[in-house]
Amino acid sequence: MINRRTLLSGAALGAVGSLAARGAMAAPSIPSGSLPPARDWHDPASVSYPDPAIEVFDPRFKRVGNAEIERLWTGARWAEGPVWFGDGHYLLFSDIPNNRLMKWDELTGHTTVFRQPSNFTNGNTRDRQGRLLSCEQLGRRVSRTEHDGHVVTVIDSYNGKKLNSPNGVIVKSDDTIWFTDPKYGLGGDYEGLKSESELPATVYRLDPKSGKVTIVASDFDEPNGLCFSPDEKKLYICDTGITDGANKQTLIRVYDVTDDGKLTNEKLFHDFADTKTGFVDDMRMDKDGNLWCATGWAGPLFNGVYVYAPDGTLIGRILLPEVCANLCFGGREHNRLFMTASTSLYSVFVGTRGTEI
Repeated sequence: MINRRTLLSGAALGAVGSLAARGAMAAPSIPSGSLPPARDWHDPASVSYPDPAIEVFDPRFKRVGNAEIERLWTGARWAEGPVWFGDGHYLLFSDIPNNRLMKWDELTGHTTVFRQPSNFTNGNTRDRQGRLLSCEQLGRRVSRTEHDGHVVTVIDSYNGKKLNSPNGVIVKSDDTIWFTDPKYGLGGDYEGLKSESELPATVYRLDPKSGKVTIVASDFDEPNGLCFSPDEKKLYICDTGITDGANKQTLIRVYDVTDDGKLTNEKLFHDFADTKTGFVDDMRMDKDGNLWCATGWAGPLFNGVYVYAPDGTLIGRILLPEVCANLCFGGREHNRLFMTASTSLYSVFVGTRGTEI
C-alpha cells in the first residue's frame, strides 16, 4: 500500500473527470490559476483583503471579504479529525503519528494535549448527547468518551471479525452511527499497527438503541470521509483507493438515504481521476447543501478545500500551503471553518454556516 505521505504530487490536467458517470465530459478537477503570494503566518498584516488564497468561481460560494486564513497552531506530524465543542469553546483534533488528541482553546488561543496515547485516533465527531466519538486505528474500534472522561468501546468487530481501521464517523439525528472502515491503520506502524485485515473495506451503520450493525456500502477501495446533506436525505462518501495504486478509485459518490437507513440510487458526484494522484480525504456540509472537501496530493493548486454546489459545480476553493486532511465548522454561529492540514491547524470565517451539531 502506498503511504499517502509519500505520494508524488503533480497537477496533471490531461484526462477529464465526471460529475454524473465515468467518462462523461466535465471541467477539469483542478482549475488553472496562480498561487497566492507567500505570507508571514505570524503577521496578519502580510495579507491584503480579500485574501487571495480564497477563490470564488460561482456566486453561490460566500466569501467574507475581510476575513483571512489563520494558522492557529503547527507542530503535528499529520493532523486529522477536527471536531468542535461549542459548549466548551474548544476544538479537538488528532495528530495521528504522534498518537495524541490535541485541544485548541478558542478563548486563550492555546493548543495543548487532550489525550495521549490516543490509540492513533483518526476521525472524530460528537453524538447527539454531546459525547466524543473517535475512530481508533490502533484499537480497530469506534470509541466513545463519556461525560466523566471514561472511554468505552462502541464497536470493534462485525460478525465476529475485527474491524480494519475506522476512519470517518458521523451521527444522524436518529442517533445512528455511520462510519467508514478502510485499511490504512493496518498498512504499517506509523499510524497504527501492521496487521492482517479480516474484513473488506466497508461503510457501516450502527443503531445504538438495538445494537444492530449493517453494511450500507461495500464497493469501495478505501472508503474514507462521509457526510449527510442538511435534510439527511443524501449521503456523500469519498473513496481514496488511489493511495493503493494508480488503478484504484479517487471519487465521491452520493446516495439517497431511506427512512430505514438503507442507501439507494447511487450516483457518481465527482471523479478526480484526471488529477492523477489527488483525492478528497474528508467532507463537511453547509446549510445550503454545498459540499466542503479537504483536498490534496495533486500539486499546490489542489492543496486546501474545494467547495461544490449540490449540482456538482465547483463554486470556490481555499488554498493552503499544506495538504488538507480534514475540516469542520465551528465557532459561535458555526461560520468558522477549521482545517487540519499536514502539520498545522488553520481556520477562516466564511459566509455560511455548517450543519454539524
